[in-house]
Amino acid sequence: MANDRVLRQTLVRLDGLGYKAYKEIQGSYRFPGFTLHIDFVQGDPFAAPSRLRVVVPQAEAGFPTETFHSRSREIALRDYLTRQFGKAAAAVREKRGSGNSGLMAIAPTSQYILERSALWVSEAAVEARFWVGLPARGRQILGRTAADLLCDDLPLIVGRSLFYSALNPTELQQHLAVAEDTDWLRDQLAARGLVAFVPDGALLPRQSGVDERPLQDSSAVRFRSPASLRVEFQRPNQGSISGMGIPKGITLIVGGGYHGKSTLLRAIALGIYTAIPGDGREHLVTDAAAVKIRAEDGRSITGVDISPFINHLPQGRSTTRFSTENASGSTSQAASIIEALEAGARLLLVDEDTSATNFMIRDRRMQALVAKDKEPITPLIDKIRQLYQDYDLSTILVMGGSGDYFDVADTVIAMTDYQPQDVTQQARAIAAQFATQRRAEGGDRFGSLTPRVPLPKRLDSPEKRGEQSWYGGRRGDTRPVEGDRPERGPKLKARDIDELVFGSETVDLSAIEQLVEVGQVRTIGAAIAYLQQHYLNGRRTLPDLLDQIAPQLATNRIDELTTYRQGDLVAVRPLELAAALNRLRSLSLR
Repeated sequence: MANDRVLRQTLVRLDGLGYKAYKEIQGSYRFPGFTLHIDFVQGDPFAAPSRLRVVVPQAEAGFPTETFHSRSREIALRDYLTRQFGKAAAAVREKRGSGNSGLMAIAPTSQYILERSALWVSEAAVEARFWVGLPARGRQILGRTAADLLCDDLPLIVGRSLFYSALNPTELQQHLAVAEDTDWLRDQLAARGLVAFVPDGALLPRQSGVDERPLQDSSAVRFRSPASLRVEFQRPNQGSISGMGIPKGITLIVGGGYHGKSTLLRAIALGIYTAIPGDGREHLVTDAAAVKIRAEDGRSITGVDISPFINHLPQGRSTTRFSTENASGSTSQAASIIEALEAGARLLLVDEDTSATNFMIRDRRMQALVAKDKEPITPLIDKIRQLYQDYDLSTILVMGGSGDYFDVADTVIAMTDYQPQDVTQQARAIAAQFATQRRAEGGDRFGSLTPRVPLPKRLDSPEKRGEQSWYGGRRGDTRPVEGDRPERGPKLKARDIDELVFGSETVDLSAIEQLVEVGQVRTIGAAIAYLQQHYLNGRRTLPDLLDQIAPQLATNRIDELTTYRQGDLVAVRPLELAAALNRLRSLSLR
């Protein structure tokens, strides 16, 4: 194997040549303490950056086994090292020519500890995957600058981020402990009859609707559980913790405007993830199968049985296999609930502010004016209890405009000045005092689910093929072969967290509110392509397909989705994959 001196000499020799001459450096190089693998060299300074890997033998890296002996700790360690590598790379980053010249970066991180393909840890080694924009002036190689970047800056970055001795052990241990304790808390919810836990002292407000960092304001109110809902746990690492436990069943969050209702629901929705230390929502946990549902005008719906909510449409249009290219608010919300139930959801999260009014409630006066045989919609208020009784699907609902929901609620939490109060008994007393006299609609049972089977057809457009593919090319592979290049396949592109380009179709993911990193969108694209190649045979139901691919979505098998070692994939739940699949306009089912 060549060494770092050979790499430096080669880069100096390439100085001034055309950019494509950079292809000569592709290969592996031994540096003091680590090995550099240059897997793919970009063909143009304005193209996507080159893909590189660094592998540090564990004998050199020196991470104690206890830092990654459990699954929680392994993911947390990988997350922590990804952040350290990113910080170290940012510290030496500078513009060094045209296009992406001088760029050195690893997958971006968020406020959450997530499994990413950017960094791997084992008893044998630590591996970091990153990108480098090889320097150029115009399309002429800046070889000496590249030598400084790869032979001087890179060893500094590796030395500061991938060796245990260079890190802050107290900070690292806190990162690991928070992750392990939070995962443990989430695992305890079902045994305690809970669907969510919000710890005392949590800081829920964020800097803005597009900035998930905690609000830096001395007036921000810390969360404090009402005594009647307070529960306590003994964490494995950090001892006792108390907070508000939200029980299974139907929970209303009520209160005046701007008192924190939606902020609380948003925090609960993201409690499926583990927040980093200092986020303010450490140890806030939610059932891992919680799904946020909203109205979504204009979305595509394919073959969904929405008859529990909507039937006898005008002109005899079927709702047992309902399809549309342009859903209304009510039909989209009905379909999203059925789809979530089909995909395995155990908890629905609904905010009236983002819901269709006619889907949520039909009060007594409207029932008197518009007869039921003229109204195809059975509102959620008449189905929410049946969802729990028939399918064990709990609901947490933000409701500020209709007290009719008091009749079906098990727990009512009022937010006043950003603090929760248990007002369940008051709500029941009000419901008894002011009877609505509305008639329950929709029968005594929720209705059955109709299994859907995706048809074995291409989900991308074959005529649009020829772009880089993310999906695996050899069934059964567990790791790509050294030096693999992407095969031709569907055009795949992630545009932030709210849009996926798949083939010739652009899929709007903005209503899938529990996606938090763009790498999750890339994983969804790769997973859909992988399903298409390996499992879409016209015999498997949609839940069967999700079961087949679930291990690759959230374990260290994520590499199986691609033909090469890709550093920008992030673990995602089958629930988000299902939501994206259901929004594909090219999807066909029976």
